[in-house]
Amino acid sequence: MTSNAQAGSVSAARGPAPGPAPVGVLVVEDDATIRRAVQLALERYGYRVDVAADGLSGLEAFRAGAYDLLILDVMLPELDGIGLCHRIREESPVPVLMMSARGDALDVVAGLEAGADDYVIKPVDTAVMVARIRALLRRATFRPDTESPASEESGRDRAPDHVLTFGDLTIDTLGMEVRRAGATVSLTPTELRLLLEFAAAPGSVLDRRRLLRDVWDYGWEGDTRVVDLCVLRLRKKIGSGRIETVRGFGYKLVRG
Repeated sequence: MTSNAQAGSVSAARGPAPGPAPVGVLVVEDDATIRRAVQLALERYGYRVDVAADGLSGLEAFRAGAYDLLILDVMLPELDGIGLCHRIREESPVPVLMMSARGDALDVVAGLEAGADDYVIKPVDTAVMVARIRALLRRATFRPDTESPASEESGRDRAPDHVLTFGDLTIDTLGMEVRRAGATVSLTPTELRLLLEFAAAPGSVLDRRRLLRDVWDYGWEGDTRVVDLCVLRLRKKIGSGRIETVRGFGYKLVRG
Protein backbone atom coordinates (compact mmCIF):
# COMPACT_ATOMS: atom_id res chain seq x y z
CA MET A 1 0.00 0.00 0.00
CA THR A 2 1.36 3.41 -0.96
CA SER A 3 1.81 6.26 1.47
CA ASN A 4 -0.97 8.16 -0.33
CA ALA A 5 -3.36 5.26 0.16
CA GLN A 6 -2.36 5.03 3.80
CA ALA A 7 -3.04 8.74 4.23
CA GLY A 8 -6.42 8.29 2.60
CA SER A 9 -7.25 5.43 4.95
CA VAL A 10 -6.36 7.50 7.97
CA SER A 11 -8.42 10.44 6.68
CA ALA A 12 -11.42 8.22 6.01
CA ALA A 13 -11.15 6.66 9.44
CA ARG A 14 -11.11 10.03 11.10
CA GLY A 15 -14.13 11.23 9.15
CA PRO A 16 -15.00 14.85 8.31
CA ALA A 17 -13.83 17.65 10.54
CA PRO A 18 -16.47 18.64 13.10
CA GLY A 19 -18.46 21.76 12.30
CA PRO A 20 -18.95 24.70 14.63
CA ALA A 21 -20.87 24.04 17.80
CA PRO A 22 -24.52 25.18 17.64
CA VAL A 23 -25.45 28.42 19.37
CA GLY A 24 -26.57 27.75 22.93
CA VAL A 25 -29.77 29.42 24.14
CA LEU A 26 -31.32 29.24 27.60
CA VAL A 27 -35.08 29.90 27.75
CA VAL A 28 -36.54 30.71 31.18
CA GLU A 29 -40.35 30.62 30.99
CA ASP A 30 -42.86 29.29 33.54
CA ASP A 31 -45.68 28.55 31.07
CA ALA A 32 -45.01 24.99 29.87
CA THR A 33 -46.84 25.47 26.56
CA ILE A 34 -44.95 28.63 25.63
CA ARG A 35 -41.66 27.18 26.89
CA ARG A 36 -42.02 24.10 24.70
CA ALA A 37 -43.19 26.09 21.67
CA VAL A 38 -40.20 28.46 21.86
CA GLN A 39 -37.81 25.55 22.37
CA LEU A 40 -39.11 23.64 19.35
CA ALA A 41 -39.15 26.73 17.16
CA LEU A 42 -35.56 27.64 17.96
CA GLU A 43 -34.36 24.05 17.58
CA ARG A 44 -35.81 24.04 14.06
CA TYR A 45 -33.46 26.95 13.32
CA GLY A 46 -30.50 24.92 14.55
CA TYR A 47 -30.07 26.37 18.03
CA ARG A 48 -29.16 24.24 21.04
CA VAL A 49 -31.88 25.05 23.55
CA ASP A 50 -32.11 24.39 27.29
CA VAL A 51 -35.10 25.46 29.37
CA ALA A 52 -35.94 26.36 32.95
CA ALA A 53 -39.35 26.94 34.54
CA ASP A 54 -38.52 29.55 37.21
CA GLY A 55 -35.99 32.25 37.96
CA LEU A 56 -33.87 30.36 40.48
CA SER A 57 -33.64 27.29 38.24
CA GLY A 58 -32.75 29.62 35.38
CA LEU A 59 -29.95 31.18 37.40
CA GLU A 60 -28.59 27.74 38.31
CA ALA A 61 -28.74 26.63 34.67
CA PHE A 62 -27.00 29.81 33.52
CA ARG A 63 -24.17 29.31 36.01
CA ALA A 64 -23.80 25.64 35.16
CA GLY A 65 -23.89 25.95 31.38
CA ALA A 66 -22.26 27.94 28.60
CA TYR A 67 -24.86 29.95 26.70
CA ASP A 68 -24.54 32.45 23.88
CA LEU A 69 -27.91 34.07 24.60
CA LEU A 70 -30.66 34.06 27.24
CA ILE A 71 -34.41 34.50 26.75
CA LEU A 72 -36.16 35.49 29.98
CA ASP A 73 -39.85 35.88 30.70
CA VAL A 74 -40.65 38.91 32.85
CA MET A 75 -43.15 37.15 35.13
CA LEU A 76 -41.41 34.17 36.74
CA PRO A 77 -41.91 32.38 40.06
CA GLU A 78 -39.18 32.26 42.73
CA LEU A 79 -37.15 35.03 41.08
CA ASP A 80 -38.78 37.21 38.43
CA GLY A 81 -37.19 37.96 35.09
CA ILE A 82 -36.14 41.48 36.12
CA GLY A 83 -34.34 40.18 39.22
CA LEU A 84 -32.82 37.34 37.21
CA CYS A 85 -31.52 39.79 34.60
CA HIS A 86 -29.95 41.91 37.36
CA ARG A 87 -28.20 38.84 38.80
CA ILE A 88 -26.93 37.77 35.39
CA ARG A 89 -25.62 41.25 34.61
CA GLU A 90 -23.56 41.12 37.80
CA GLU A 91 -21.74 38.13 36.36
CA SER A 92 -21.86 38.29 32.57
CA PRO A 93 -22.44 40.51 29.51
CA VAL A 94 -24.22 37.65 27.69
CA PRO A 95 -27.00 38.95 25.38
CA VAL A 96 -30.44 38.92 27.04
CA LEU A 97 -33.81 39.02 25.27
CA MET A 98 -36.82 39.64 27.52
CA MET A 99 -40.33 38.31 26.86
CA SER A 100 -43.34 40.18 28.19
CA ALA A 101 -46.93 38.91 28.21
CA ARG A 102 -48.13 42.47 27.72
CA GLY A 103 -46.90 45.44 25.79
CA ASP A 104 -46.82 47.07 29.20
CA ALA A 105 -44.42 50.00 29.27
CA LEU A 106 -43.38 49.29 32.85
CA ASP A 107 -42.39 45.70 32.01
CA VAL A 108 -40.40 46.83 29.01
CA VAL A 109 -38.65 49.66 30.81
CA ALA A 110 -37.85 47.54 33.87
CA GLY A 111 -36.35 44.80 31.72
CA LEU A 112 -34.19 47.20 29.72
CA GLU A 113 -33.08 49.05 32.85
CA ALA A 114 -32.06 45.73 34.37
CA GLY A 115 -29.64 45.24 31.49
CA ALA A 116 -31.64 43.40 28.84
CA ASP A 117 -30.63 44.11 25.25
CA ASP A 118 -34.04 43.83 23.62
CA TYR A 119 -37.54 42.46 24.15
CA VAL A 120 -40.40 40.69 22.40
CA ILE A 121 -44.11 40.62 23.23
CA LYS A 122 -46.06 37.40 23.74
CA PRO A 123 -47.63 35.69 21.91
CA VAL A 124 -44.24 35.50 20.25
CA ASP A 125 -43.86 35.71 16.49
CA THR A 126 -41.12 33.15 15.81
CA ALA A 127 -39.74 35.02 12.80
CA VAL A 128 -39.43 38.22 14.84
CA MET A 129 -37.78 36.39 17.74
CA VAL A 130 -35.23 34.71 15.47
CA ALA A 131 -34.47 38.04 13.77
CA ARG A 132 -33.88 39.65 17.18
CA ILE A 133 -31.68 36.72 18.26
CA ARG A 134 -29.57 36.93 15.12
CA ALA A 135 -29.13 40.67 15.59
CA LEU A 136 -28.07 40.18 19.21
CA LEU A 137 -25.56 37.51 18.24
CA ARG A 138 -24.11 39.72 15.51
CA ARG A 139 -23.56 42.48 18.07
CA ALA A 140 -21.92 40.01 20.44
CA THR A 141 -19.35 39.07 17.78
CA PHE A 142 -19.04 42.51 16.16
CA ARG A 143 -15.58 43.72 15.18
CA PRO A 144 -15.27 47.18 13.62
CA ASP A 145 -13.17 47.90 10.56
CA THR A 146 -10.01 49.64 11.74
CA GLU A 147 -6.86 50.90 10.18
CA SER A 148 -3.55 49.31 11.01
CA PRO A 149 -1.85 50.57 14.17
CA ALA A 150 0.40 53.57 13.62
CA SER A 151 3.95 52.70 12.67
CA GLU A 152 6.96 53.58 14.79
CA GLU A 153 7.92 56.25 12.24
CA SER A 154 4.70 58.14 13.02
CA GLY A 155 5.96 58.81 16.54
CA ARG A 156 6.09 56.70 19.66
CA ASP A 157 4.09 59.22 21.65
CA ARG A 158 1.12 59.02 19.30
CA ALA A 159 -1.76 56.71 20.23
CA PRO A 160 -2.33 53.83 17.78
CA ASP A 161 -5.06 54.45 15.24
CA HIS A 162 -7.25 51.80 16.84
CA VAL A 163 -7.21 53.53 20.24
CA LEU A 164 -9.76 56.35 20.42
CA THR A 165 -9.55 58.91 23.22
CA PHE A 166 -12.31 61.19 24.48
CA GLY A 167 -11.21 62.94 27.64
CA ASP A 168 -10.61 60.27 30.28
CA LEU A 169 -12.33 57.67 28.09
CA THR A 170 -10.28 55.38 25.83
CA ILE A 171 -11.69 52.82 23.39
CA ASP A 172 -9.47 50.09 21.96
CA THR A 173 -11.35 49.00 18.84
CA LEU A 174 -9.05 46.02 18.24
CA GLY A 175 -9.01 44.69 21.78
CA MET A 176 -12.66 45.77 22.21
CA GLU A 177 -11.74 47.27 25.56
CA VAL A 178 -13.03 50.46 27.12
CA ARG A 179 -11.28 52.30 29.96
CA ARG A 180 -12.31 55.29 31.99
CA ALA A 181 -9.53 57.06 33.91
CA GLY A 182 -7.46 53.92 33.41
CA ALA A 183 -10.04 51.53 34.89
CA THR A 184 -11.68 48.90 32.70
CA VAL A 185 -15.36 49.54 31.95
CA SER A 186 -17.51 46.42 31.61
CA LEU A 187 -20.03 46.82 28.80
CA THR A 188 -22.56 44.46 27.28
CA PRO A 189 -22.18 43.81 23.52
CA THR A 190 -25.07 46.20 22.80
CA GLU A 191 -23.60 48.95 24.98
CA LEU A 192 -20.21 48.52 23.32
CA ARG A 193 -21.72 48.56 19.84
CA LEU A 194 -23.64 51.72 20.74
CA LEU A 195 -20.50 53.41 22.08
CA LEU A 196 -18.55 52.48 18.93
CA GLU A 197 -21.32 53.99 16.82
CA PHE A 198 -20.98 57.28 18.70
CA ALA A 199 -17.18 57.12 18.61
CA ALA A 200 -17.21 56.73 14.82
CA ALA A 201 -18.85 60.17 14.53
CA PRO A 202 -17.84 62.23 17.61
CA GLY A 203 -19.67 65.52 17.88
CA SER A 204 -22.28 64.43 15.34
CA VAL A 205 -25.91 64.03 16.39
CA LEU A 206 -27.23 60.50 15.83
CA ASP A 207 -31.00 60.12 15.85
CA ARG A 208 -32.77 57.22 17.50
CA ARG A 209 -34.01 55.68 14.23
CA ARG A 210 -30.49 55.56 12.86
CA LEU A 211 -29.24 53.94 16.05
CA LEU A 212 -32.05 51.37 15.94
CA ARG A 213 -31.00 50.51 12.39
CA ASP A 214 -27.22 50.48 12.86
CA VAL A 215 -26.91 49.12 16.42
CA TRP A 216 -30.03 47.01 16.94
CA ASP A 217 -30.11 46.00 13.27
CA TYR A 218 -33.81 46.74 12.95
CA GLY A 219 -35.03 46.54 9.40
CA TRP A 220 -38.45 47.67 10.60
CA GLU A 221 -39.91 50.22 12.96
CA GLY A 222 -38.61 49.54 16.44
CA ASP A 223 -39.22 50.88 19.92
CA THR A 224 -36.93 53.86 20.53
CA ARG A 225 -37.12 53.21 24.28
CA VAL A 226 -34.44 50.57 23.84
CA VAL A 227 -32.12 53.31 22.59
CA ASP A 228 -32.92 55.74 25.39
CA LEU A 229 -32.46 53.17 28.14
CA CYS A 230 -29.26 51.76 26.66
CA VAL A 231 -27.87 55.32 26.46
CA LEU A 232 -28.87 55.78 30.11
CA ARG A 233 -26.98 52.62 31.13
CA LEU A 234 -23.98 53.63 29.05
CA ARG A 235 -23.84 57.08 30.65
CA LYS A 236 -23.71 55.52 34.11
CA LYS A 237 -20.62 53.57 33.06
CA ILE A 238 -18.65 56.11 31.01
CA GLY A 239 -19.74 59.37 32.66
CA SER A 240 -23.05 61.18 32.51
CA GLY A 241 -21.64 64.11 30.54
CA ARG A 242 -19.93 62.05 27.85
CA ILE A 243 -23.10 61.57 25.77
CA GLU A 244 -25.26 64.64 25.34
CA THR A 245 -28.97 64.73 24.50
CA VAL A 246 -29.89 67.04 21.65
CA ARG A 247 -33.60 67.53 22.23
CA GLY A 248 -35.78 66.72 19.27
CA PHE A 249 -32.89 65.12 17.38
CA GLY A 250 -30.95 62.46 19.28
CA TYR A 251 -27.59 62.04 21.01
CA LYS A 252 -23.95 62.91 20.42
CA LEU A 253 -20.62 61.93 21.92
CA VAL A 254 -18.69 64.84 23.44
CA ARG A 255 -15.21 65.10 21.94
CA GLY A 256 -13.24 66.58 24.84
